Parts: sequence; structure tokens; C-alpha cells
Amino acid sequence: MPTRREVLAWGAAAAAVPALAGCGEEVGAARMTRATERRPGQKITLTFWTWVPLQKAVALWNRQNPDVRVDVQTVPANTSGGYQKMHSSLTAGDPPDLAQVEYYALPEFMLVNGLTDLSEYGADELRDAYVDWQWQQGVFAGRTYAIPQASGPMGLFYRRDLFDRWDIDVPATWDEYRAAAMKIKKRSGGSVISAFPPANAQWFAAFPWQRGAHWVSTEGDAWVVDLAGPESLEVADFWDGMLSDGLVAPVQDSQSAFFKGLQTGGLATWPGAQWYDALIRGNAPRTEGRWRVAELPQWERGAHASSNWGGSATAILQGSRHPVEALEFAHWLNTDPAAIDLLIEAGYGWPAAKIELAESALGRPDPFFGGQRYNEVFQLSDRNVDTSWRFAPTTTQSYAHVQDAFGRVIAGHGSLTDALKDAEGKFVDDLKAKGLKARSAR
Repeated sequence: MPTRREVLAWGAAAAAVPALAGCGEEVGAARMTRATERRPGQKITLTFWTWVPLQKAVALWNRQNPDVRVDVQTVPANTSGGYQKMHSSLTAGDPPDLAQVEYYALPEFMLVNGLTDLSEYGADELRDAYVDWQWQQGVFAGRTYAIPQASGPMGLFYRRDLFDRWDIDVPATWDEYRAAAMKIKKRSGGSVISAFPPANAQWFAAFPWQRGAHWVSTEGDAWVVDLAGPESLEVADFWDGMLSDGLVAPVQDSQSAFFKGLQTGGLATWPGAQWYDALIRGNAPRTEGRWRVAELPQWERGAHASSNWGGSATAILQGSRHPVEALEFAHWLNTDPAAIDLLIEAGYGWPAAKIELAESALGRPDPFFGGQRYNEVFQLSDRNVDTSWRFAPTTTQSYAHVQDAFGRVIAGHGSLTDALKDAEGKFVDDLKAKGLKARSAR
């Protein structure tokens, strides 16, 4: 088992740095994983906590594996309660066997020794089946702690019919995106080019990520926080201008006003992750055939820079009594072709498994997107994600500072650039509160 010092140093799965000194954070798992050998013919049930609608895939597993049944239990998505419940179960010593954990949250679980070392059960032999950068999200100090499931390469969803009506070209750069927004404001009679969700720091972070920023990194034995670097401030200044000129609507994504905008044409585009296709399809069904997908607009003309929003792993929490069977299920869920097709149908995101796009459900022309093979755009996006972006073990609480600061901007207090500068200091404080060495980049 890795030392506490190593755990505290892991800022990202791909870069384990032997860094940091002691910490006051208590280990959160009340019991350790221990494999219990099954008797011949013995039936067991694995409990799986997730917010992803993967019941059909699990039902297929249960039909094929009657002796190792998986019981799916729905928990709230990400920060709205699901992780708190997981951490409480670790502390109480009654965790589920498996849990959906987003990539950004894996370091937080490692900080409290909340994940099972899967290398001990042969997980490293499975890595060639997965996209390397996604596999690396669950690797800490050379040991594997989670099986990757899916990511969220970014693209631009846009209403082809509205762009044609208003005589607007698909923007290739962010300058062109702003110019298109101005035309939409003048020609549409009330529509805007997009929403700006103030309470979604993950969405916003995708744009500094695309620009080449790194909000966190490690230097020696310290964390370096850089929310207010030149790349991030350039992005913030862009969205400041879009907000102040009334070119975007300050409404939260995945809520009723947002989906109404998609349905009615009040929102003409959405710069979003691949997995948003299912949300658009499900919440704006009358717009079938009118949507298309393009690459994200670029900060530099001719580039193909992209980024990622979201993505999660199937983790085996510390304390499972059936880690061997849980690992077998997690690998099947995320690599079996039939399971992947069922997960695609459920809108789970861009697969972590290496697949042939043309041979999967993702490669088909889609009537909702006017017959476009739109996932070819996301395939290109996925290949151009800067995989050196890192997550800190305080991402959940630190991103909340960004969202609070953005909320004050929307209420008329300050700018997004000011908000990032303010949040940077609080991000540093969060890391120090965990007993970690941290400083601002400035």
C-alpha cells in the first residue's frame, strides 16, 4: 500500500510526484478491502452506486452472470450529494462495492484512502484495452485504482436551420463566435448564441484548458495554483465581453430555462461535451434534424485544440469483500461491445475503451443531427485534448469558489477576471487546509 506522503502528492493520475509532508486529514475508510473466496456455486451480489442510467447494461451482465449479480443503486450526480454519501459510507465501514467517480474526484478519494488498489488483483493487465490518457486518470504512483469509463471531449452543438435563416457561417474561431453572436442578437428577434452557466466551473474550465492553461501543477513538493494566468484571463475577458454586451444568457445549463432555450431556438449553440448529445435529444425532441456539431472555435486560426468536460471511472471502494468479481464486472461494463452500445444508448459519454468508431453505435449517421456522423467531430476532439491538465485533491470545494465568484459577477459585482484572481487564493487555502504545500503561481 502506498505511503501517506505519496497519496498527498498525487495531483493527477498521470503524474505521481513524491512530494508532500504530513497532513491533518483523517483516513476515511473504516475497513480495508479484503477478498472473500467464493464457494463453488455460491451466489453474491455486488452493489454499484451511480447516477448514470446503465441499468440495461447491468441487466445484460446479470443475465449472463447469474452467480455474480450487480445491484444498481442511484445516487445524486457528482457534487449534489453522491460523493458525500460515498465518503460517509467509507467512514461508516459499509461502502458499496463499486461507485461512479468522476476523474476530477479520484484524487479526493485517494486522499482519504477510499479506493482499492486494483493492481493487486490484476488490473494492470487490462490497460491495453483502454485509451491511455483515460486509463492514467486512475493510476497513482504506478498502481491502478479505478477502471476508466468515459470522457467528454468538447465540440460546438449548433442549430443549422437558424444559422441558415440568419445567414451566419459556423464560427471557426472565438472571434468569429463573437461576431456570430452579434449577428444573432441583431437578426433573431430575441435569441442569443449560447448560455453562460455561472454555477458550472467544470464547463468554464474547459476553455482555459483549450487555451493551454494549467490551473494546478506540482513543483517539487508543492502545488502551484494558476487560475489567473494569462491564458485563463484571456478566456475570462472573452466571456466578460459576451456577458456585458448581452450576447449570451446567464442561465444554468441542465435546467428548465436552458432546455427551453434549446427547444425554442432561444439558444442557437452550446459549446459542450460529447455526452450532451443525449441531453439535447431528450430535452429538445422537436428540434430533431436541426442540430449539427462542429469543432470548438479556436483561439488561434487553423489550430485544432480541444479539451474535456466530465468523464468518470468505475471505482471499487475501499472495504469491498469481492474485489475480484467487482473488477471483472467493471472491465466487462467498459469494454464489452454489447455493454458499450447500451451505454451509448444511455448517453454515458465518450468511451474509455479503444473502439473502432465505424463499428460502434457512435459511428452511425444520426437523424437527430440531420444525418451527420457527428461523432467524427468528437473523435477528432478527443485526439486533440491536452492530456497534461491536472486535478487537485480539492477540486470539488475549490471549483465551488469559482462558482460563487461567478455568481457575484452575474449579480453585478466585478468581472470574471476579478473572480478568477479571487478564487485562486481560496484554491491555495483549500490545499493548505489539507496539510499540503501550496502557493499561487504569482
